[in-house]
Amino acid sequence: LTEEGALFLVHARQVLDAVEAAEDQIAARRQRPAGKLRVNAASPFMLHVLVPRLADFRAQYPEIELELNTSDDLIDLIEQRTDLAIRIGSLRDSSLHARRLGSYALRVLASPAYLKAHGKPRTVDELRTHSLIGFTQPDSLNRWPLRHAEEAHYEITPSLRASSGETIRQLALAGHGIVCLADFMTEADRQRGDLVQVLARHTVDVQQPVHAVYYRNTELAARIRVFLEYLAAELRLAS
Repeated sequence: LTEEGALFLVHARQVLDAVEAAEDQIAARRQRPAGKLRVNAASPFMLHVLVPRLADFRAQYPEIELELNTSDDLIDLIEQRTDLAIRIGSLRDSSLHARRLGSYALRVLASPAYLKAHGKPRTVDELRTHSLIGFTQPDSLNRWPLRHAEEAHYEITPSLRASSGETIRQLALAGHGIVCLADFMTEADRQRGDLVQVLARHTVDVQQPVHAVYYRNTELAARIRVFLEYLAAELRLAS
């Protein structure tokens, strides 16, 4: 080899070594997923569903670095640099891949303290005389699953509104009024008796679907795939 050729060979071998090292790292990651995983969910789902289930996942996949973000509004996954988002209710963005994780029933609830002070409604019409706590948006969340006037829902006029389901839950626990919330965020409250269901006979069985959504232009990254599988299995066990 000429002097130039020998120098080129040194650099070529370095490039080949780097390629082989990268391939080894990719292969290792396929066997042991690693890297940062950015997850976004509404704060109630994050607090009541995801956080209590993360210990086992982190023990199984210690190389995955979780970044948890909460938002009660829909976000742009690319703009917010998010790998995976949990969305509750009907999906509208067809550009995303989605995996259904489960569903949760909706119930109309109030605290025993509120019912003691204001009485328990016996009919849907009696709700007009009560303090009803609803969402600022979207309006569909203020359509409660109650049979009324040949309809399968009842449109409330909230006397108190909040943007977050967790805020609405806390208002109900504090005795400010009657709410309609999904089971995943009130199960412990109902078991303790801190919230009780009202108008059960008038309630329609409405299930809110829960999906994990993500972009998938190529093969799904191992860190996202294992999180999806873990969460789906955990929610199946809880249902």
